[in-house]
Amino acid sequence: MSDTNVTVTVGEETKDYAVLSGTVGPQVIDIRKLYANTGMFTYDPGFTSTASCDSGLTYIDGDEGVLLHRGYPIGQLAEQSSFMEVSYLLLNGELPSKAQLDDFTYTITRHTMVNEQLTAFYRGFRRDAHPMAIMCGVVGALSSFYHDSTDINDPDQRRIASHRLIAKMPTIAAMAFKYSVGQPFLYPRNDLSYTANFLRMTFGVPAEEYVPDPVIVDAMDKIFILHADHEQNASTSTVRLAGSSGANPFACIAAGIACLWGPAHGGANEAALNMLREIGTVDRIPEYIARAKNKDDPFRLMGFGHRVYKNYDPRATVMQKTAEDVLKTMGVTDPVFDVARELERIALSDPYFIEKKLFPNVDFYSGVILSAIGFPTEMFTVLFALARTVGWVAQWNEMISDPAQKIGRPRQLYTGPSQRDYVPLTQR
Repeated sequence: MSDTNVTVTVGEETKDYAVLSGTVGPQVIDIRKLYANTGMFTYDPGFTSTASCDSGLTYIDGDEGVLLHRGYPIGQLAEQSSFMEVSYLLLNGELPSKAQLDDFTYTITRHTMVNEQLTAFYRGFRRDAHPMAIMCGVVGALSSFYHDSTDINDPDQRRIASHRLIAKMPTIAAMAFKYSVGQPFLYPRNDLSYTANFLRMTFGVPAEEYVPDPVIVDAMDKIFILHADHEQNASTSTVRLAGSSGANPFACIAAGIACLWGPAHGGANEAALNMLREIGTVDRIPEYIARAKNKDDPFRLMGFGHRVYKNYDPRATVMQKTAEDVLKTMGVTDPVFDVARELERIALSDPYFIEKKLFPNVDFYSGVILSAIGFPTEMFTVLFALARTVGWVAQWNEMISDPAQKIGRPRQLYTGPSQRDYVPLTQR
């Protein structure tokens, strides 16, 4: 908190507004009384200059390329931690002891099964339904099965619902994949890790034993960590907005999934992969670099630049190394990866991209990795939703526990007709 004030003068009226300080990052002007004092709102399309809440989960410094979860750098977490440990950290605020992590992992592992009746929901979808459409419907339907964890005013029920969502999302996602390819669902196994279990349910078949490759498991675990939370992005804000009305947690997460489905949000890695495939070979890169610089050409380099990061996305560094490990382990020589590395090298040394701060982001390499592992592009956003569930749940819990939270109600600048009288049909 700061003692600094900002003075706003409207006509002859002058009012002071407090300037608030967080742990790190820009200060904010507390304008909660602005409308009451002046009769005016602020105008901020996209809320790019508006803090909708205070949060202790994730901090991003886009200019410096910094991403912290509860104060811990994302690079350290991705290289040294596990997705289960990061999930505990986001939910509880501190890294767990071994006993706490073991207990948390045990709890999540034993919530991975879904009600058997839920499997009937899948047969109601067309076989060619997009997996994200299935995810929206099935996750939203969870509230009809788990009535004992929908009371948002009960901390125990919130905790149980949080654990259920984190635990069941891999099962629901794997079932969406299996349904799309016409293969039988596989039940989860309690002797496997969170990520290995998901890979088995996705790629295993009843006819033979599936043994997940440790390198692939590690790569997927890193991808989950890198996507676990990302501050107040569109889908997280959607979860918070839905939750502010008192909606049950399953409905809130379903709302987040629906928002994530948008190509401007969760579909970016698919777009980046499609671009790399379109380029095809390293020798065609100069052609596409030239097109990207041409203002009259609609082509844009996907996977470069970020709404928040104006420096190298710290997650992209981990992704690049992970891509190399995966392709080496699988014995894959992927020209798409060669294009990605060369395109990155050229762009990072080109004054045009440096000046515009168009650096590779997390989506640039993640699509290459997921494709090499065997995921079709329509599953990319599903994996994003699986990983981001823990962030959504942690943000939702934080919002519910905040005494200052109230139902979201953005204002508007009205530009329609002023009041006018109704004209009878016969006189028009």
